[in-house]
Amino acid sequence: MTFYRKALFATLTVASAINVAQAGVVIGGTRVIYDGNKKESSLSVNNPDTSPYLIQSWVESPNGGAEKAPFIITPPLYRLDKGQQNVMRIVRTGNLPEDKESMYWLNIKSIPSAERRDNTLQIAIKTRIKLIYRPSALKSSSAEELADKLQWRAAGNELQVTNPSQYYINFNEIKVNGAAVENATYVAPGATARFSLPASVSHGSLTFKVINDYGGVGEAHKGTI
Repeated sequence: MTFYRKALFATLTVASAINVAQAGVVIGGTRVIYDGNKKESSLSVNNPDTSPYLIQSWVESPNGGAEKAPFIITPPLYRLDKGQQNVMRIVRTGNLPEDKESMYWLNIKSIPSAERRDNTLQIAIKTRIKLIYRPSALKSSSAEELADKLQWRAAGNELQVTNPSQYYINFNEIKVNGAAVENATYVAPGATARFSLPASVSHGSLTFKVINDYGGVGEAHKGTI
C-alpha cells in the first residue's frame, strides 16, 4: 500500500468512527435546569445504535478549573447496551447562591465498543451542555421577556451587553448591521458580557435571538448601539 493510499485509509477510518459515535448515543436535552425546589434533576441517555457504549459523566465549574463542582451524577460510569436507555440523576451537594442562577458544565463522554483490529481508531465523543441551578426563590421566567431588559453598548471594537436580571441569558445569534457577532454565547446574571464586533462595524442596528429553557430559539429582538 502506497503512502497516499495509507493516508486516505486512515482518514476514512477516523471519519467513519466519528460518524458512528455521533449517530449512536442520544442525549435527552440540550441543557439541564435544576429546580431548587427539588432534591435532584435528571437527564436521559439513549443508545439506538447496534453496539454498546461506555458512558462517563461529570460536572465542571464554569471556567473549567480544578475546583470541585457542587454536584454529583449517578451513575458516573456505566455500560449502555444497544437499544437501552439510562436516566442519570444529578444531585446538589454544596451551597449555591439563592438570589440568582448559577451555571456549570455537564460533560457526557461516550466511548463506542469495537473489535480489536489493525489500522482502526476508536473515537470517544464528549458532549458538554449547560447545567443551570435555579433557586427556589426564583420563578420560571420567559427568556423572551428577559431579553427586552438587556442593555447594549459599543466600546471600541467590543459589543457589551449587561444583564440586570437574576437569570442566565443564552444567545442563539447576535448581528450588528446584518453582520454576525462571532462566539456570542451568554451573559450571566447581574454581569456584563463582551464580544468582538464584526470587522468595520462600530455602531448601528442590532438584532439578537435567545434560547429558552427547552433549547428552543425565539423571535429576533431589535436594538441599536
